Amino acid sequence: MNRISRGLKDMGPFLLLWSTQALSGLGSAMTSYALVLWSYGEHGSALRTALLMVCSYTPYVVCSVFAGALSDRWDKKRTMLCCDGLAAAGTMAVALLLRTGRLQVGHLYLINALMGLMNTVQQPASEVAVTLLLPEKYYQRAGGLSQLSQSVTSLLTPLLTTAVMGLWGMGAVLVTDLATFLLAALALLFFIRIPSAPSAGEKRESLWKEAGEGLAYLRREPGVAHMIVFLAAVNLVASMYDAAFPAMLLSRSGGGQRVMGLVSAAAGLATLMGSILAAALPAPKRRVPVIWWCLLFSLGTENFLLAFGKSPAAWCLGSFLGWAPIPLMNADMSALFRLRIPLAVQGRVYAVRNSLQFFTIPAGYLLGGALVDRVFEPYMAGPGADALPAVLFGTGKGSGAAMFFALLGVLGVSVCLCFRRDRAMEHLDETE
Repeated sequence: MNRISRGLKDMGPFLLLWSTQALSGLGSAMTSYALVLWSYGEHGSALRTALLMVCSYTPYVVCSVFAGALSDRWDKKRTMLCCDGLAAAGTMAVALLLRTGRLQVGHLYLINALMGLMNTVQQPASEVAVTLLLPEKYYQRAGGLSQLSQSVTSLLTPLLTTAVMGLWGMGAVLVTDLATFLLAALALLFFIRIPSAPSAGEKRESLWKEAGEGLAYLRREPGVAHMIVFLAAVNLVASMYDAAFPAMLLSRSGGGQRVMGLVSAAAGLATLMGSILAAALPAPKRRVPVIWWCLLFSLGTENFLLAFGKSPAAWCLGSFLGWAPIPLMNADMSALFRLRIPLAVQGRVYAVRNSLQFFTIPAGYLLGGALVDRVFEPYMAGPGADALPAVLFGTGKGSGAAMFFALLGVLGVSVCLCFRRDRAMEHLDETE
């Protein structure tokens, strides 16, 4: 009991920040999910819907290097409050346009770009804030709790969004998002004190030079650089999956909004269970193999079950198996980076990591949406019901997206095998 009490005292500020930010994240996720349903319902295009995420990630990728340098200079608490406030203003703009009947998908592209820019600055600041709030021995647990909140969000988002939209409409989803933001902002403003970050022991240089320090660190640490390249390749496959996901489940025979919600909830349940496991397990002796095996299992199961499955039960099983190992992977990756990267330059290194690791996400959304709309769906409209592609992937709209998932399964497994024996990555597990 004394150990538990001491742990709660040490982690108290972090737990308050984590819980309120998680609630705000749930509100934001509900808005994003509702807008995807609205966009696909308006246009029926995988590419148009995927462009929502392209607009969110493009500023994140382009500006992250400089955002990290700014984050290291600025007060972490003020940075988080300002960025979250501007993102909330974007949600208010969507609510106003919706209420006046003027909401168009073009408006969403612009607002998503603003929110992506704010997240670009806020994310490295919050990463460093967690490091400042916690003793080193709690890094693994914090990573597990972070995955726990993300899994709860994944589980509840489709269920709550569908329920709220069905009862009160999309406007109520936006109001929920704003209410959760207000609660998180008040908690951060009045009840959480984030310590100042230690300097690197040198005079501040120009913004360009500070931004370059993140790249310089990666040149000195090839293991971290190789891990980022590995994750960038995985993100390319995962973002193409995300682009094809609504197109298949909303339009395929046996699909629809309810089925998409069930499959998304299965992913949330899997991440919830995986997060509990990640938070409870002791730190492994070697983290890199855990990361690799988790990604191989995920990419080698979900894509194929979604491709060849013909029922919601098969799709839910694929979603569950694909997402179950992700929290453990993320917890170990987060702890690995926190332990290897010096605190004084973490903001800059995380920002460079964001640019390099996530630049493949907008590319994947564009590529996935375009391939589904213009290659795989037209191709699957041609073969007869007795042809091999139709036997494997079904017929009608959505069957092209199913065929695309089979290709993504092959690509995902191939990416993992390419990095199986990367010596630089293996070196990250060696004791300094």
